[in-house]
Amino acid sequence: MNKPVHVALWNDCLNIIRDNVAESTYNTWFAPIIPLKFEDKTLVIQVPSQFFYEFLEEKFVDLLRHTLYQVIGEGAKLMYNVMVDRSASATVNLEASNRSTAVRKNNISPAAPRTRIPQAPQAPAIQELDPRLNPDYTFETFIEGNSNKLSRSVAEAVAENPAKTVFNPLFIHGNSGVGKTHLANAIGLRIKERYPEKRVLYVSAHLFQIQYTDSVRNNTTNDFINFYQTIDVLIIDDIQEFAGVVKTQNTFFHIFNHLHQNGKQLILTSDLPPVLLQGMEDRLLTRFKWGMVAELERPSVELRKDILRNKIHRDGLDFPTEVITYIAENVDDSVRDLEGIVISIMAHSTIYNKEIDLDLAQRIVKKVVRSEKKVITIDNILTAVTDYFKIEPKQIHSRSRKREVVQARHFAMFLAKKYTEYSTPKIGKFIGNRNHSTVLHACKTVKHQCEVDKSYRADMEAVQELLHKK
Repeated sequence: MNKPVHVALWNDCLNIIRDNVAESTYNTWFAPIIPLKFEDKTLVIQVPSQFFYEFLEEKFVDLLRHTLYQVIGEGAKLMYNVMVDRSASATVNLEASNRSTAVRKNNISPAAPRTRIPQAPQAPAIQELDPRLNPDYTFETFIEGNSNKLSRSVAEAVAENPAKTVFNPLFIHGNSGVGKTHLANAIGLRIKERYPEKRVLYVSAHLFQIQYTDSVRNNTTNDFINFYQTIDVLIIDDIQEFAGVVKTQNTFFHIFNHLHQNGKQLILTSDLPPVLLQGMEDRLLTRFKWGMVAELERPSVELRKDILRNKIHRDGLDFPTEVITYIAENVDDSVRDLEGIVISIMAHSTIYNKEIDLDLAQRIVKKVVRSEKKVITIDNILTAVTDYFKIEPKQIHSRSRKREVVQARHFAMFLAKKYTEYSTPKIGKFIGNRNHSTVLHACKTVKHQCEVDKSYRADMEAVQELLHKK
């Protein structure tokens, strides 16, 4: 049975293209193309994504033009049918540039049989990639309990078959310190173990934003996007950091689309579920919910005991049972708090030559962990902040740009987001009648300054200590 004309013509084109590019280039950029029809000297081919179309037009337009001329003749044209939504089989037709219209060249004879064409520009070589994964954050060290059983099971399914399950993207959310970063890293490590050839990358949303900003400043945004579009498994931690940053969101939107449409796995973590994220574009929030939204809940008492026993065993320590029980029952904020308590107890025991007992544990826990019984309000926060900075409450709500007033205002917004359930627009309304973008900026500023400025961090710790005493 004879092949349809469009299939036969495209196969003839592929025979020429194969002779003129490296095998890896051919397999990446030409093998996935599907011929759809041929009429009026126009060959219609389907490509997997917008990026695919743009790359062909940028890097291989000369090769395509020469090939069309040899196979079809002068005046032959290309039309791209671009897949824009694989799940819904949605496509859009895009014309090739005029440069890909086949015209006769002096150095090409119309009767020449498969003349070798000068080498076309090659796709950029893909470099070895450091996945930036923490080797300690494995599935083996992730202690399972009822509060994280579902999320862990989904994560293991993704790790076994990246991009082959319905869990793409996998969106993991939960309070700070419950193990989101650990679980995301565990997926990456398992994938690298099972599929060493896959390009896996873990990156915080904060670092992604810095990289993007640098690329804009250095006029290398295309390189930045092209790099991220080569990733097989992209893990973005703390995706809520993109809130209010429109240009970064737009760029990530295109990267997300390209990876998802090309069968790559995306794993995202956040303090909040998509429905509660503020300052994020709707089109991104919609995509975050395409796959699986999995919550990591605060660990139960029994899980906290298991986590403590595991930590103590790994460190070669020995804690009395009543000490483990007391810590588990009184430290329920996060896994990080549990591990921090163990380290503090060991430090006090070693430095002061004290036995590890219930009395020592009680004293350490009372110093480190805030009481959950007290409900902290925005009024409590404003009082603590204004008392510490010795300013009038009305100054926080003013437009003053004095250093101590700005710092106090930033502290108040940061603490309100940390200790209350109010949204950023509500916090802004209560503190100086600012908008949510101002609150997000304040929170990011405080977080960054606490990481790089010891004096600034000491001020924040002092304000929080004052807050818990009131």
